[in-house]
Amino acid sequence: MKKLTLFASVAVVSGLVFAVTTRAADSPKLKPYTLKTCVVSDEKLGEMGDPYVFSHEGREIKLCCKSCLKDFKKDSAKYIRKIEVAEKKQAK
Repeated sequence: MKKLTLFASVAVVSGLVFAVTTRAADSPKLKPYTLKTCVVSDEKLGEMGDPYVFSHEGREIKLCCKSCLKDFKKDSAKYIRKIEVAEKKQAK
């Protein structure tokens, strides 16, 4: 009975690892965050330690700290627009 339980556990874990690996390989590449400042606080990234990095709608987002995440989530569309405007200015 113990061998059957062990075999079942190994099979489940192997399946999960395969599913996660396949999904990661299939997911599209995130659009990189090119700004040097936090989109929420306008603080320079890295001044408060490592930036908090996450993905949002196919885009990499970097914040100066995890505390800014709450404000970002309240009005993410506002901050995405702010990023897009800043990126256009950088491109000029």
